[in-house]
Amino acid sequence: MTPLQLLSAAVNLLLWPALVVAIGGGRWPEGWIFAGWFAALCTRTLVWLYRHDPALLLERYRRPGSGGQSRGDTILLYCVVAGFFAWIVLMPLDARRLHWSPQLPIAVRIVGGLLLVPAWVFFFRAFRDNTFASALVRVQSERGHHVISTGVYGLVRHPMYLGATLMSVGAPLLTGSLMALAVGVAMSLVLAGRAVEEERLLSRELPGYEEYRRRVRYRLIPGIW
Repeated sequence: MTPLQLLSAAVNLLLWPALVVAIGGGRWPEGWIFAGWFAALCTRTLVWLYRHDPALLLERYRRPGSGGQSRGDTILLYCVVAGFFAWIVLMPLDARRLHWSPQLPIAVRIVGGLLLVPAWVFFFRAFRDNTFASALVRVQSERGHHVISTGVYGLVRHPMYLGATLMSVGAPLLTGSLMALAVGVAMSLVLAGRAVEEERLLSRELPGYEEYRRRVRYRLIPGIW
């Protein structure tokens, strides 16, 4: 990926937090906290991948439906993107513009903000620990795909989905949007279903994955599932 392509990718990602702030308005500390968190995470991750793992960066921007990704997973990926857009827009619309949700207690908002801390850790470490962390469910034979079981992958089998779940719940609690929270929970359930299907594929086609499943017991939530 060239520096120009990296800049384009960064601009596209930063449009999301900019949208939150633009809809929510200037005097909204919770919205700015989430927008700053999201922008910092995206920038940190992009720069790290560009410097240390450019092959994964290219893989993350592979066109949906290519590289052996199934049609069903391609459709599911587009649904997740659409759900993310709805989630992003609902937070400022609900919490700041239309006030569909009642005002949440400050303690709840603090808990929401605190959930973004482990969300950052699981997101970033998933990329750092696993050079095969593609956005597409596929076996990357051309890249020598093999099982990764170290770092956060020694705790749960899908740490990136765990990070997404913590963000999907934490950000709406922080900003005070129950509507976005409902969408976030729905997206988390979709990701949980995708994790199950992904594991079926990897168990069939990736040597050593079935042994990894036996060794690391939990898919998404340590101690629970």
